[in-house]
Amino acid sequence: MTNRRNTPDALRLVSVTKVYGAGASAVTALDSVSLSLGSGTFTAVMGPSGSGKSTLLHCASGLDRPSGGEVLVGGTAMTFGDETAMTKFRRGRIGFIFQRYNLMPALTVRQNVYLPARLAGTAVDKRRGAAVLARVGLGHRLDHRPAELSGGEQQRVAIARALVTNPDLVLADEPTGALDTVTAREILTLLGEAVREFGQTVLMVTHDPVAASYAGSVLFLADGRIVGEMANPTPSAVAERLTRLGDRVRAEV
Repeated sequence: MTNRRNTPDALRLVSVTKVYGAGASAVTALDSVSLSLGSGTFTAVMGPSGSGKSTLLHCASGLDRPSGGEVLVGGTAMTFGDETAMTKFRRGRIGFIFQRYNLMPALTVRQNVYLPARLAGTAVDKRRGAAVLARVGLGHRLDHRPAELSGGEQQRVAIARALVTNPDLVLADEPTGALDTVTAREILTLLGEAVREFGQTVLMVTHDPVAASYAGSVLFLADGRIVGEMANPTPSAVAERLTRLGDRVRAEV
């Protein structure tokens, strides 16, 4: 297991703003958002529709360029310059888990998991790969292709792929949205174990209060701003806070 608790924050946003459009049609998706995620933490992001959750994830990952502010991953600032350099930065420092898995259908489980390392041109750490694959329960499926796997198994492949390069930050976008309740719980448990056992840092966007309760803390967004934080969340407490936020947003419309 890698202990990163004495290293710089896995993710730091400093007054990050994102504006789409210009003039009268401009929309502020993020409004001077600042946050710090320590290494080895599991944080969920929640908020009403249009609150800026996806934009936050896109700016944190370097997939979208902020209109202002600074993004640092593992203590290194993103420059948002040359796209080739940005792609290399993401491959080396950030792992991604998507709702629809985003696996390569022609590749086996093993090949999908090791793909980020190969694309980054780095040596595959076979010991870490074996440990991650064993932890997500895929040791017996290494030569199968995605079409031969269940949805839950495909998401396990996606988790292993995100962890195998030992990134500074793992970003999960609605990772259980396409799964049944039982499988979703298994996947969320795996994410929590990745934090505890591998020292990973996970930032997860979700609309589900139950999913959020697996995180150590929840950040609440509304109108592009962080408007609250909850430690040790429970489904009922998260749902109540979301209801209040939704009522507030509707009252302002």
